[in-house]
Amino acid sequence: MNTILKAFSKEELIEKFKVIYAKGWIENYRGKNDGAVGNILEDLLEIPENNLPIPNAAEWELKAQRATTTSLLTMFHTEPSPTAMSIVSNILIPKYGWPHSKAGGEYPEDEKSFRATLNASTFTDRGFKVNVNDKQRKIEIIFDKAYIDERHINWTKSVKQRAGHLGNFDIVPYWGFDDLFHKAGTKLKNCFYVRADVKYEGKGCKRKEYFFYNYVLKLSNFDQKKFIESIRDGKIYIDFDARTGHNHGTKFRIRYSDIPNLYKNAEVVIDERGKKQ
Repeated sequence: MNTILKAFSKEELIEKFKVIYAKGWIENYRGKNDGAVGNILEDLLEIPENNLPIPNAAEWELKAQRATTTSLLTMFHTEPSPTAMSIVSNILIPKYGWPHSKAGGEYPEDEKSFRATLNASTFTDRGFKVNVNDKQRKIEIIFDKAYIDERHINWTKSVKQRAGHLGNFDIVPYWGFDDLFHKAGTKLKNCFYVRADVKYEGKGCKRKEYFFYNYVLKLSNFDQKKFIESIRDGKIYIDFDARTGHNHGTKFRIRYSDIPNLYKNAEVVIDERGKKQ
C-alpha cells in the first residue's frame, strides 16, 4: 500500500485508536499469521509498517497482538559473550548438542542441534538454566547435571565425553548488564501496545476471522531495573535455535502480556472491555 506519510502528534494517534475501536469487528484480510493483527492496524492507521509518523518517532513503536495469543515476542537478537569465541557454534553445539531430528536425511549424520528456550525460574530437562549474577552484573547460562532427566542418559554420557566432565561450563556464556541495557534501549522503545479480541464466523472455507481492537496502552520510559527483575522472575526467555550447519541467532523473548512490566509508565488509552478512557 502506497501511503502519503502525514506527521501527527501522539494525541492525534490516540484519537485514531479510538476511531478504530469505534469501528467494532474488522475482518482479517491479512492472513492467519501472528503479524496479521498488527498489519491491519497499520493499514487502518495509514502508516508504513511499524513507522509511527509522530515527533521523535525513532523513540516509539507499535506492538499489536491477538488477545488469545500464547506466542512469545522476540525483543532482540544477541549472541552470548565472550563473542570472539562464538560460544554457540564452538561450545554449545559440539559439546552439549544432541542429534538433529533430520540427521542422516536432510542433514549429515553427525548434525547436532542446540534448540532450547531457557529462563531463570526452572532448569530444562537437560540441565540448563538462566542465572542472574548480580555481583558480576551478568546474565549467565548455567549447566547442572542434577536436573537432567533420566531419559537423556545417552546424551549425558556423550556430554561427559565431549566436554570432559559434567560440571558447569568451563567458559560460562553470559551477557553483561550494560550491553543488554544498550541493546534493549535501542529495541524496546516507548510504544503503543494494542490488543485485539478475536472471533470467527462461518464454517469450512467460508470461515472468517475478525479483530476488535479494544485495548491500548501507552508505554514509556524503559526501566532497566524492571528488565533485570523480569529476567530474574523467569518472565524473559533466552531462546537458542542452532544446528551444526547454521545458527539462527539467540533471542531474548517475552510474553506479550508481560511487556508493560518493562516500563516505568503505562497509561491506559482504551481498556480491556473496550470502554474509552
